[in-house]
Amino acid sequence: MPSELITLSCDTSGPHCAVALLSNNSLLASRALDVNRGQAEHLAPMVQEILAQHNMRVQDIDRIGVGVGPGNYTGIRIAVSFARGLALSLSCPAVGVNSFEATYWGHSEERLVIVPALRDDVYVQRHPNPQQPPEIVPRASLNLQNELVIERLPPQALVEQIGKIAALAPADDITPPAPLYVMPVNAAPAREQGPRILA
Repeated sequence: MPSELITLSCDTSGPHCAVALLSNNSLLASRALDVNRGQAEHLAPMVQEILAQHNMRVQDIDRIGVGVGPGNYTGIRIAVSFARGLALSLSCPAVGVNSFEATYWGHSEERLVIVPALRDDVYVQRHPNPQQPPEIVPRASLNLQNELVIERLPPQALVEQIGKIAALAPADDITPPAPLYVMPVNAAPAREQGPRILA
């Protein structure tokens, strides 16, 4: 009889920090915090707490699922970096799952999946067979008449779906997770001159 597959999932792609723990695709526990910043400080303690609730250690994790966005640039990087680092230390696979996939999972009809962005914008992509990459548009510009629409799941439900998808991913088809950025990263080099290095 095969041993149970323990999957940890996490997501910090929005103003939240969420984790879930699964055994053989069955949910054991999940938790989400609403936080505008500080996900990096909350994530590891939340993982430790959820493992301790089930008398598990980090070493018991067999697979990691992580939300890759779209969403906040820094937030996405926090969870993806955490998942990749933990997977490397445990020699286990990490599976990236975007918010469109996690929200659509369990449906079969064609739907327009909507993920909140900043201000009044939203990320949109049609599923189950997306022909176009996701795009960002003003919510007011969407004509939702006669559309089957799914709004992104709340953080706790989202991280649970991420864990379920990760647990079911074929082992021979897993690549390291990478952030899903719909817009180019808005970053520029520092304008100030760097410190002078003394010999």
